[in-house]
Amino acid sequence: MGTRKPEDIRTIALVSHGGAGKTSLAEAMLFDSGAITRMGKVEDKNTVSDFDSEEQKRSISINSSLCTFTYKNKTIHLMDTPGFSDFYFEQRAPMRVVDSAIVVVNASAGVEVQTRKVWDFSEEFGVATIFYISRMDKEHADFSSAVSDLQANLTNKALPLYLPIGQEASFKGVVDVLTGKSYTYKGDGSKDFVEGDVPAEMADALSAARDELVERIVEADDEIMTRYLDGEELSPEEIRATLRKAVIERIVFPVIPGASVPNIGILQILDAVVDYLPSPKDMPPRVALKQDTEEEVEVYPDENAPFMSLCFKVMVDAYVGKLSFIRVFSGKLTNEQPVFNVLKGVEERVGSFRFMRGKEGTEAKEIITGDIVAIPKLDSTTVGDTLSVKGQSDHFPAIKLPKPVYSLAIFPKSRADEDKLGNAVRKILEEDMTLKFAKYADTGDSILSGMGDMHLDIALSRIKDRYKVELDTRVPKVAYRETIKKTAKAQGKYKKQTGGRGQYGDVHFELSPRERGNGVTFEDRVVGGVVPKNFIPAAEKGLREAATKGILAGYPAVDFNCAIFDGSYHDVDSSEMAFKIAASMAFKKAFMDAAPILIEPIMNIFVTVPEECVGDVMGDLNSRRGRILGIDPAGKLQIVKAQCPQAELFRYAIVLRSLTSGRGSFMMESSHYEEVPAEIAKKVIDSAEKVADEDE
Repeated sequence: MGTRKPEDIRTIALVSHGGAGKTSLAEAMLFDSGAITRMGKVEDKNTVSDFDSEEQKRSISINSSLCTFTYKNKTIHLMDTPGFSDFYFEQRAPMRVVDSAIVVVNASAGVEVQTRKVWDFSEEFGVATIFYISRMDKEHADFSSAVSDLQANLTNKALPLYLPIGQEASFKGVVDVLTGKSYTYKGDGSKDFVEGDVPAEMADALSAARDELVERIVEADDEIMTRYLDGEELSPEEIRATLRKAVIERIVFPVIPGASVPNIGILQILDAVVDYLPSPKDMPPRVALKQDTEEEVEVYPDENAPFMSLCFKVMVDAYVGKLSFIRVFSGKLTNEQPVFNVLKGVEERVGSFRFMRGKEGTEAKEIITGDIVAIPKLDSTTVGDTLSVKGQSDHFPAIKLPKPVYSLAIFPKSRADEDKLGNAVRKILEEDMTLKFAKYADTGDSILSGMGDMHLDIALSRIKDRYKVELDTRVPKVAYRETIKKTAKAQGKYKKQTGGRGQYGDVHFELSPRERGNGVTFEDRVVGGVVPKNFIPAAEKGLREAATKGILAGYPAVDFNCAIFDGSYHDVDSSEMAFKIAASMAFKKAFMDAAPILIEPIMNIFVTVPEECVGDVMGDLNSRRGRILGIDPAGKLQIVKAQCPQAELFRYAIVLRSLTSGRGSFMMESSHYEEVPAEIAKKVIDSAEKVADEDE
């Protein structure tokens, strides 16, 4: 890419609600910049950024995809991200490392659920943002309504930089609010346009939009604002320079209409990227942490400073193998220098740097501040690792991972697959850190968890295709627990004589309930030596082992105190084993006399939905034994807060999608345990007894 400077780099994330047109925009930008000679289409499965087989099969973006190209001598690193909530991390991680974003908003739908989420990312990371109102050529497209929606629900700083010439089928171009120049396109996919003056019927609207925009722009510069308020005419160059400052400082968020497939307004998007979005040098320093003290330090975007970068994505390429995607925040590096993984404390050899354009890569010998590149075959590097040079110990904060909301129990179809499963899961988790895998001893389940049914479906498909592991799935078992509601006493006596030395152990237990979450405690109240001190630990061990298997349905018994207060022993026949068995017997008797109950995990759940869906969501949660705790407004969206049994939520991601036509999302977290209703407890216990009978 020749000699480059950080000043000539732009890093941008394309983000939106699913289906708003990010991939089509990326395709049009690549075409108009000359990076590709023909625009692909999502429906034709030939776009640059949607190259994964699963993406092509489903016609949606699943992974964030890097497209690097040049336009007007600027290097543009464009990250096309997914729009569906199942792939939340593939949106958030790129937003962590870019300097700017283009938020794509469907002209007929306005602000949707995921639009708000990506806007929250923009706010969180402080990136300069342009709003692109897409699909202006489609039925029900309404630019004014979309802008009003942005201003009402996201920010009143969203102001048109261009106005559309027509809309729906009559959409044919855009007018520059600042200059009054019009750009009329053929609408046939070519980038040809005719420059002209503002259409007469748009003069009043243009004047009003210009006044509003300039009034906001001048807020970025006190001197400029003073001159403007004094009635002085500002030059076009001054306005553009101040607009750039206003965009970088998030005082103004330009809004640009367009239609990607017919290629209308895309060149204006590219010009805005070059003219108004920040270079790395325009950005404030990033926060890093000292390795030992976690004290914050600042990393300045200085190409002459020590090299520091963050790995934000790992991908497995069928031919190259593992690719680690990094953003360079300071310094520069050649491919002859090794990189040092600060968190892992290991040095890794760099074979090459790759400027990616979808699945294709162009090799480079040097990377500089602002670059986003892929590095092949970094064995130790994972998402969130800081890559620097040896001698540097500062590291960037970890990338926050979302909590999974959907889980499946997985098990191999054959013994041969069982042997391969561990390796397949390990590799898929390395690539996608939003997936979680765990084995639960109390239920016997191997659980794969992620952000939704589509997310897990894709993970399972990749395990099958890449690693040839066939898996079956089912709904996970609920991690029920058993406990007691009252105090009870019981004796456990184990006496066995089979010739020679016998076995003898005798204990008296008192079980009493404890508050939820306080676990199991053991208390020695024996007086007078009726049970020798050396046998007390054996009695406790016998109790705890019995408690792990439960009594009612085989689930661990929790939240009780056990006091040993009496017993007896035999000088010859008593042993640790005999007291373990006696303790188990006493526990089982006392537990059944202490009003035993099943308890179940309760989850806190936060459901974000459009206002018109609130009633349906609340009704559904109530039908799942949920308790509504409140409703918080979030613009035109509502957040329903509730508590609900885990047993009722395993397929909630699918249900919510159906209830809200894909517009709802949710998060959940563990809260506490509560008693299971009697009729449900009976079913659980009966089912456990049936399984036990079948196993015998």
